[in-house]
Amino acid sequence: MAVRLELHVAGRIEDYALIGDMQTAALVCRDGTVDWLCLPRFDSHAIFAGLLGTEEHGFWRLGPAHASDAAPPRAARRTYRGDSLILESEWDTPRGTVRVTDFMPPRDGAPQLIRIVEGVSGRVPMRSALRMRFSYGRVVPWVHKHEGRTVAVAGPDSVWFDTECETYGKSLTTYADFTVAPGDRIAFTISWEPSHKQPPPLPEPEQSLQATEDFWREWVEHCTYHGPYREAVIRSLITLKALTYGPTGGIVAAPTTSLPEDIGGVRNWDYRYTWLRDAAITLSSLLRTGYREEARAWREWLLRAVAGDPENLQIMYGIAGERELGEAELDWLPGYENSGPVRVGNGAAHQLQLDVYGEVTEALHLGHMTGLARNDYASLLQLKLIRYLEQHWDEPDEGIWEVRGPRRHFVHSKVMAWVAVDRTIKLIESGDADGPLEKWRELRDDIHRDVCEKGYDKERNTFTQSYGSKELDASLLLIPQMGFLPPDDKRVIGTIEAIQRELSTPDGFILRYPTSGGDEGVDGLPGDEGAFLACSFWMADDLAMIGRVDEARKLFEKLLSLRNDLGLLAEEWDPRLQRQVGNFPQAFSHVPLIDTALRLTASGAYGG
Repeated sequence: MAVRLELHVAGRIEDYALIGDMQTAALVCRDGTVDWLCLPRFDSHAIFAGLLGTEEHGFWRLGPAHASDAAPPRAARRTYRGDSLILESEWDTPRGTVRVTDFMPPRDGAPQLIRIVEGVSGRVPMRSALRMRFSYGRVVPWVHKHEGRTVAVAGPDSVWFDTECETYGKSLTTYADFTVAPGDRIAFTISWEPSHKQPPPLPEPEQSLQATEDFWREWVEHCTYHGPYREAVIRSLITLKALTYGPTGGIVAAPTTSLPEDIGGVRNWDYRYTWLRDAAITLSSLLRTGYREEARAWREWLLRAVAGDPENLQIMYGIAGERELGEAELDWLPGYENSGPVRVGNGAAHQLQLDVYGEVTEALHLGHMTGLARNDYASLLQLKLIRYLEQHWDEPDEGIWEVRGPRRHFVHSKVMAWVAVDRTIKLIESGDADGPLEKWRELRDDIHRDVCEKGYDKERNTFTQSYGSKELDASLLLIPQMGFLPPDDKRVIGTIEAIQRELSTPDGFILRYPTSGGDEGVDGLPGDEGAFLACSFWMADDLAMIGRVDEARKLFEKLLSLRNDLGLLAEEWDPRLQRQVGNFPQAFSHVPLIDTALRLTASGAYGG
């Protein structure tokens, strides 16, 4: 059979599966191609960057051999093995059926990506095509043999490729052609190691597979949620765990960069960092489902990241607490479906976003309320954050959505400043901290009064995006969830209904705020974006809170239907293209999924 050199086009975002080891992660397409992998950390340079470019920028395809005039065949079936991050993909071919198991074992040493091919029926010709390109596809490594192993070296990095199959090189790609019959199991492994060190140990694929399965089974057993949406909740929790950087407890927003919010547009950002906002709400979901150890680790990460300088709290940090996340564009990568530029780093790191103080304080408060072991520095940090807010809460900022337009007095930012003060007052009232209680009660009242006077449109009976504006913003849906006003307040109900009218897509999902098409809007960017999935979950929450539980359940289950076949969600849903968009998978989508499931379960608002 004639075979051709690999020509692979990145799939739709929902075509990808996530595998990872709690230090980095890979995306595997339906046709068996690994199109994205950064080594050794989430925020390291990619060795497979085909997701953001072409086959020239690195990939690893493992699947049935295919004819020269055909695209690589897509798996007929794929699933995670039980409640784990072990991916199993099966192909039905004219010659038989084959299964590929992909996983990354949780590690203390060298990161590994292991792929095991198993014959199910017949005799199936297979091919592995490995094209490593370091530095996001820009650097072709030196590939050679070392004591019988294949190694690719470039600068500080080396990647070791191990398999029992014979391999050969062609067109700067390493190939293996082989055939599997029923019962055959053939393993392929890549391992990263600094190039100046000794080679990593030879892999033990079968033992690693068992250890990985045991790890996930034991971890999932800690989940305290046993409601009707358990499958969706467990998959979201596993995803959040996979996005946690094990050595430090930092949580990345997503394992990818520059997957576009607007296909073909410029709304492309690097999400491989720890947003305090995203991490704080992730901690909330973990605590409420039984995962105190992850919450404790995140709190320790926070205290290290902020140590000594809480007045200059950043909205995001590196996964080890790094502060400098300078933004750059990789002009040799055309971008996912030509959505450029491709960015690494994130220039929003030094924006002023006052809402972050509220999210961090709320997370610390929840940890305190759920019995997380007391940490005196955490309480001290909370007091320092409030002292900062005393002086700055009434300033304009860039807001929750990191607008790159002018600063404004965003209502959500003021509400979350109120949350920060309110939760700190509760900490003092509990006797676990000392502070000027009456002074901060007055501050809490001042912020509340300011928001209700300047951020509320009486004529339309709705809060607005910012003081003096007419625009709406989906972040206003958090007003009742944060306890700023009760759910039955007419202003809350009016805001929910206004957002339903003005920010809903035709299929009922929620936009973050109005964009201006080809013109620059409040966010300072051209183009549009899809429905923001977190905001749509917030709407379901609010509908349940105001008693419209059937409507809430229907919206929630409609949102669940947007997940890909493996239960994963990106940041947004494009209602025009009917597909997922934005970085993937996205913590900020999976966290509210968990929260809404918990709320609906508590209310009894579920079908079946």
